[in-house]
Amino acid sequence: MKNIKLDATDRKILELLQKNSNITNAQLAKEIGLSPAPTLERVNKLENAGVIKSYHAVIDPASVGLGVSTFVMVSLKGHNKDNINKFNKAIHDIEEIVECHHITGAGDFVLKIVCSDIAAYQQLMLDKVSNIDVVDGLQSMVILSTFKDSKVLPLPNN
Repeated sequence: MKNIKLDATDRKILELLQKNSNITNAQLAKEIGLSPAPTLERVNKLENAGVIKSYHAVIDPASVGLGVSTFVMVSLKGHNKDNINKFNKAIHDIEEIVECHHITGAGDFVLKIVCSDIAAYQQLMLDKVSNIDVVDGLQSMVILSTFKDSKVLPLPNN
């Protein structure tokens, strides 16, 4: 995706929507100082350009019974395009894997995994993740507590 040129109004819209995607168009218009019609046009332009990818509710994992979160460093048996594609295909439908990042450094990927408890996590790792044939090594890091988990991106001034 190409870098989209954002003006101050676009950045303000994005800042407000990142903090509260449930804001009404009328309230958003009031906050940025435009009438509702041009505000909606700007939001639609940002959506159509792919700047705004989607809207989500942020759910507290513990409140829905997801008591264990981990990061898992994954090393593949050879860092080549075929193994990367096989790995991505294998993890795509594992719901407990909520993030997958291709990285540099000691591993090839880092996963964020959420499970109900340690037993469920162990079962997931034994039955699914460690059985992916291109996986060479796994290093798990259990998240003890989270001090910052922001979904708000810092928007640069163009």
